[in-house]
Amino acid sequence: MELYLDTGNIEEIKSVIHTGQISGITTNPTLILKSHTSDLKTFKDILLEIISVMKEERDDFTLSAEVTHINSVEEIISQGRELASIDSHIIVKVPLTKEGLEAVKTLSYEGIRCNVTLCFSLTQAVLAAKAGAWCVSPFVGRIEDEGYSGINLLQQIKQTYDNYNFKTKILAASLRSVEHVHQAMLLGVDMATIPKSVFDKLYYNPLTDIGVKQFSKDWEEFENARK
Repeated sequence: MELYLDTGNIEEIKSVIHTGQISGITTNPTLILKSHTSDLKTFKDILLEIISVMKEERDDFTLSAEVTHINSVEEIISQGRELASIDSHIIVKVPLTKEGLEAVKTLSYEGIRCNVTLCFSLTQAVLAAKAGAWCVSPFVGRIEDEGYSGINLLQQIKQTYDNYNFKTKILAASLRSVEHVHQAMLLGVDMATIPKSVFDKLYYNPLTDIGVKQFSKDWEEFENARK
């Protein structure tokens, strides 16, 4: 599974990218607003800064950048082309609406990779695949906010995509815990995008800490015995 960092914060990216664990970045308007309320950078400037930081560590990454002009198919296509022209690493993120999927059909035909986002049902995921989406992003946490199982939806999409040999990848999104990541891994989804707070917790297990302390203690005794 490829892991993506879900953020618009440059410092968060810098603090994680050196680990070699992150295959790319996903953003959305909310994350951009949260991280850049006090600066005057344009959206393009922010994307180029993220790309520059990522390139310092690796070249095989993607950056999902979301369209914001969504009132018509033509607007989505126009902005999608504009975003894709900024850099070859950019994946155009398009909301899963009727207009969005019509735009994805055109953009994908032109060779522009699209991440279809805000997916909340199996039928939506199938339509995204039929439109030619490069990946689809089911929102696990938000589905659970409504009292349903986001992990079950991931399983349904994975099974259905396998049944019909769809090439669209599954990018598990809105993952809020290590357990969410764990379950997504078990299902064999292609990718997962997580906030830094969850990424940092992936390393932790109390038994590891206990083992490290015991080994350190025993090694200290070993060295002291030879002094």
